Amino acid sequence: MKILVTGGAGFIGSYTVDRLCESGYQVTVIDDLSNGHIEAVNDKATFIECDICNYEALLKVFKNESYDTVIHFAAYISAPESVSLPIEYFKVNTTGTLNVLEAMNETGVKKIIFSSTAAVYGLLDKGGPITEEDPVAPLSPYAESKLLAEKMIEWTAARYDIEYIMFRYFNVAGRLKRGEDYKNRKALIPAVMNAAMGNVKSLKIFGNDYNTKDGTTIRDYIHVDDLVDAHLLALVKLSKTNNGIYNLGNGAGFTILDVLKSAVTVTGKNISYVFAERRLGDPVVSVASSKKATKYLDWRPSRSILDIIKTEWSSINK
Repeated sequence: MKILVTGGAGFIGSYTVDRLCESGYQVTVIDDLSNGHIEAVNDKATFIECDICNYEALLKVFKNESYDTVIHFAAYISAPESVSLPIEYFKVNTTGTLNVLEAMNETGVKKIIFSSTAAVYGLLDKGGPITEEDPVAPLSPYAESKLLAEKMIEWTAARYDIEYIMFRYFNVAGRLKRGEDYKNRKALIPAVMNAAMGNVKSLKIFGNDYNTKDGTTIRDYIHVDDLVDAHLLALVKLSKTNNGIYNLGNGAGFTILDVLKSAVTVTGKNISYVFAERRLGDPVVSVASSKKATKYLDWRPSRSILDIIKTEWSSINK
């Protein structure tokens, strides 16, 4: 089976490409290397430097091979940055996806797996797990651009008989982003790891007066290897009966102090932290329900928060 992976030099994309190659798929990766890194691309994959916003170049890639499925990761992914660069985010994430769909339609490719985000739910703070039926309310150009891409896929699929699976990721960690300076990563688990390594004086925790067991916010953390598992299952399960949107999360919520304590256990380091004022717009609880993915894709996350931190710590200390 021939698979075209857009954004395959990025974080989740490159680890998915590794697994595809290990599983015997014939893989072509396209990436413009604006955020990805060539050293992250598996040697068994064919790499083509290509910007999905350049339709003629993209169409040429599609015409060079008869692809069975597209796995579409290519995107800009920073919500804060998107507020400053909305045009760039809509151009890459929305128009770029439209270009992929148009190239698929012109060359007869009928299957796509799309990388979306839980950011489409906005500040949804229902207390319990978030389901795919819950309302969406994007709060950034990044989230809005991804939601628009989802809608385009749904409408295009209905008209041109395309089979699709779209994944909304929650907080992803567990391995190194290849080619990147780890000190510059801002997400919680990398921030905790940087504090453990002494790259920052102390971890800053925003708010300790929320209505939770320890006063800090609760989030869902998913291992990148579990996400990769979902994409491999989607290739097998992809059919009209499984078309749809699927949350991918661990399903268990962890407070910031839970994550911190787990990191201390794994690293053996005394991690310093300070409390700061709440950040505007932070929901108290954001946890996924992945029951739909379990039911229709036979997917179950198997890595715990300790597994996530162990592999993250190991990957940055090789």
